[in-house]
Amino acid sequence: MKHILIVDDDETLRQYLVDCLSQNGFKATSVIDGATMKVAITDNVVDLVIVDLNLGHQDGMDIVRELATGSDLPIMIVSGDRLDEADKILGLELGASDFMEKPFGTLELIARIRTLLRDRSVDGEHGELRIYSFSGWTLVHRTHLLTASNGIETKLTATEFNMLVAFLEAPGETLSREELLAATRTDTEEVFDRSIDVVVLRLRRKLERDASKPSLIRTVRGVGYLLDCEVDVSYGFI
Repeated sequence: MKHILIVDDDETLRQYLVDCLSQNGFKATSVIDGATMKVAITDNVVDLVIVDLNLGHQDGMDIVRELATGSDLPIMIVSGDRLDEADKILGLELGASDFMEKPFGTLELIARIRTLLRDRSVDGEHGELRIYSFSGWTLVHRTHLLTASNGIETKLTATEFNMLVAFLEAPGETLSREELLAATRTDTEEVFDRSIDVVVLRLRRKLERDASKPSLIRTVRGVGYLLDCEVDVSYGFI
């Protein structure tokens, strides 16, 4: 279970975020400032940090700078009043991975967090590879290599790869179109809400025995899609 640390001095927002993240399969801890954040990171394994820029007696930018200097943790900035482009650029330049404006929707928040966690490098200095095994298929994260049990390789577009990884990171969980939309954004292919169904169909044609009767990527009517299989994650080296 991924552990999200929230740094915010607003008790109401902290509790909202803890509840929201907990209900979506994350472990969530909240602290009020940089000092308590240091203790939390020292005492726990943390996978991502959410930082509010306005912390009363402390500037959130200082926390972002300190975090980015001392670790490679993904950092998500949230702000309700410091929305100038200069603040966004500064936050990203200091090392933040994403910037969300208040108020924000729960679905978008969860989608962005999952994307940041998925994109976080799992390839260490020694060439570590993350390998997903599911329903007779194997996907190597770094190389994007999808291989069937008979050894035949299947090519994936960047959008198809991103969507498949989103499913593999949350097997058995229903992912909404909004979450899949956030997960499938690429620099080379523009994805719209209405095209999510098309990308799902393309994946089904590549993964399913019969795309017209899908059993692997199932439709949850009125909600989205889910990957209906067990997924094993292992690590190898190149």
